Amino acid sequence: MGAFSNALTVDVEDYFQVSAFAPHIPRTDWDQRECRVERNVERILDLLDEHEARATFFTLGWVAERYPTLVRDIVGRGHELASHGYAHERVTDMSESAFSADVTRAKAILEDVGGVTVAGYRAPSFSIGAHNLWAFDALARAGYRYSSSVYPVRHDHYGMPDAPRFAHAVCAGLLEVPPTTSRLFSHNLPSSGGGYFRLMPYALSRWMLRRVNAVEGEPTVFYFHPWEIDAGQPRVAGIDHKTRFRHYLNIDRMEGRLRRLLSDFRWDRMDHVFRELMH
Repeated sequence: MGAFSNALTVDVEDYFQVSAFAPHIPRTDWDQRECRVERNVERILDLLDEHEARATFFTLGWVAERYPTLVRDIVGRGHELASHGYAHERVTDMSESAFSADVTRAKAILEDVGGVTVAGYRAPSFSIGAHNLWAFDALARAGYRYSSSVYPVRHDHYGMPDAPRFAHAVCAGLLEVPPTTSRLFSHNLPSSGGGYFRLMPYALSRWMLRRVNAVEGEPTVFYFHPWEIDAGQPRVAGIDHKTRFRHYLNIDRMEGRLRRLLSDFRWDRMDHVFRELMH
């Protein structure tokens, strides 16, 4: 497993809250959908206990309001509670004032339900980039200490490929901790989870993460979603082929890959892995 503790992160949202589904499932319909986030997060918590791993759960305020017992279970089992905003709105779709209200509301809900201080934030769909860097000042004003919201890759929905690849200060009192990339042939390759982890052979994902630890001497930041281990989730009608491919690819194999990942690396919470940089 090596000497490094790496940061394991879970974006706590349900399958119907995925940004790519927004044109097909309006937020006004969310309460009418079959909610599966509770059972999926409980499976993840059991899996982490089995491997003696700890993680950071970037949780929607919307979820915390409706499933407070789940939030308390995350905290009670030794994991970090962090914010994913209130209702999974991309920062690129919000004004600065709306964003400030969203992150302040989400933080207050999570802290009230979880009974802990919330230090971290992750933007839905990694939607902080070159055109909305004002978001960092808003996060600092709201009392957050770190963000994990800028993915330094090229992607059709997000990304800031020229951004620093490792943890760095972005404004007074706020650290940005990006998801992990591997630097190959002058390009940043996504190496840290999500659909990429389900698409690539596991051995390649493991090699890229180990390379960041061994060659660059940095901890990695890995992410995934509860719906990615849920092969039985309802299928959303009307989505295009690319969205269907990205969302459903290899979800029946995801839990097995996670088990290998948990065995091959040492995993901890974001606020523990990057504790020294947050002071």
